[in-house]
Amino acid sequence: MNKKELTGLISADARISIKAARCALEAIIDIISKALKKGDRVTISGFGSFMVWKRPARKGRNPLTGKEIVVPAKKVVKFRPVLELTD
Repeated sequence: MNKKELTGLISADARISIKAARCALEAIIDIISKALKKGDRVTISGFGSFMVWKRPARKGRNPLTGKEIVVPAKKVVKFRPVLELTD
């Protein structure tokens, strides 16, 4: 499902215009993005949690040359669904 399809489903389910559904979806995505950039955890009851995870630097190999390289540390977003979604 892409953003356009999700907007259409929100519009139909909430009985609002597509424009209003698009604005609502973009606002939600923006709010979640800003919270994650600050390092906050975002929990949506009945759905799951988004959190920022710090991945440490590690050693890796260049697949073409076989030479050992250092993969730098970085932050990644992880999603942990509620138990009902994993069953």
